[in-house]
Amino acid sequence: MQLRSLGLSSLRVAPLCLGGNVFGWTATETASFAVLDALLGAGLNFIDTADVYSVWAPGHRGGESETVLGLWLRRGANRKDVVIATKVGMPMAPDRKGLSAKHIMHSVEESLRRLQTDYIDLYFSHCDDTAVPMEETLATYQKLISQGKVRAIGASNFTAARMGEALELSRKHALPRYEVLQPHYNLYARAEYESALESLCLQHQIGVVSYFALAAGFLTGKYRTPADAAKSARGQGVIDNFLNERGLSILAALDEVGRRHGAKPASVALAWQIARPSITAPIASATTVDQLNDLVAATQLKLDRADIERLNSASA
Repeated sequence: MQLRSLGLSSLRVAPLCLGGNVFGWTATETASFAVLDALLGAGLNFIDTADVYSVWAPGHRGGESETVLGLWLRRGANRKDVVIATKVGMPMAPDRKGLSAKHIMHSVEESLRRLQTDYIDLYFSHCDDTAVPMEETLATYQKLISQGKVRAIGASNFTAARMGEALELSRKHALPRYEVLQPHYNLYARAEYESALESLCLQHQIGVVSYFALAAGFLTGKYRTPADAAKSARGQGVIDNFLNERGLSILAALDEVGRRHGAKPASVALAWQIARPSITAPIASATTVDQLNDLVAATQLKLDRADIERLNSASA
């Protein structure tokens, strides 16, 4: 597996990141372990999670995904074989949120405990926090990096303006910079990232790890009618957001390119992102080894110019 650099950091990752939001939620511990074992077996090494996963599920308090990952690491996985990204900032409780020094310092210890590791490879600000000075947040990360608890930092859900402000602060005050951006980006949702964020990331050599890379499962091709969507808990969102003329046009293009390569729509949609020069690794989750195999196939699928132009045109 050819590895890619995450920004200007020393971290090297496979061109696909496994989303950990399902671990301990829609994927049981046993199923999660099987997917994680298969990930390493396929030569991939990059896993994304967050402290807030999966606080939205009934009876959950957050930290469930990190806990499953920690149990998997303790079970025998070689810590040095994986690059683990987790996040801080989203509300865990009314008084536990944001990017203040106090909250970050408390949260990183909780994440380390759940992950059963003494360092986090990539620590994301999960969302912007305009109530806290950026310099305070970056100085806190500097402390964690100097302590060896964090190797590099990233920003998720930042606008181009705020990302640019953070980069300038880092330069001006010799603070660690956000080496990675995690934006919402896929074949259906292109405009926000491509309008301003992409050029900023290319200019500053920022790594990009995109979430919702399969548009809540729509780009797998399993939702093609309202009846299909009605079978899923996420179905109403698919009907509202994707089951329209443009969405169906994108699926048709995925089918067409997939037939040429003997590949499934999910593999093609991810391969389209992997081929984009600004993207380091799209994030996609899997609850079974079969689903993981479709993700892995994307890293081996080489789209030609005609394939990419067909997908670009359908999703313009």
